[in-house]
Amino acid sequence: MDTVPGSAFDADTLRRGIEADTSAGLLSLYADDAEIHLVDRDRTPSHPTVIRGRDRIAEMLDDVYSRDMAHHLEECVVEGDRAAFSESCRYADGMRVLSESMVSLRDGKIVEQTMIQAWDA
Repeated sequence: MDTVPGSAFDADTLRRGIEADTSAGLLSLYADDAEIHLVDRDRTPSHPTVIRGRDRIAEMLDDVYSRDMAHHLEECVVEGDRAAFSESCRYADGMRVLSESMVSLRDGKIVEQTMIQAWDA
C-alpha cells in the first residue's frame, strides 16, 4: 500500500479508520478546516452537500457509524498530496452502498474530499 513519506496518511491508517466500529479513527484523518463535497442521487454535481469543518464532519461520521452497517476499504492510492479510495458498506438488511473519494492532503490530513456514492434501490 502506498504511503506519503513523513505523512500520517496512508492506506493502512485509512483502512483502520473506515473499518472501525466508531468514527474516531476516521475523524482523526481530517484537518480542522476540512470540507467534504458529497454527490449522490439526491445531491447533484451542480448542488452537492458541502460539509465544512471538523466538527460538522464529526456529526456526519457519528451518524453514519451509529447505523447497523459494516464498512470496508476496497482500494486506496496515495500520490503526493492526493489520494483516491473506494469504500463499500453493507447494512444489516443487505443493502449496499459504494463510494468513491478523491482527497487533497495537507500535512498528512484530509483538507478536501469529493465523495460520490451510490445506493442499492
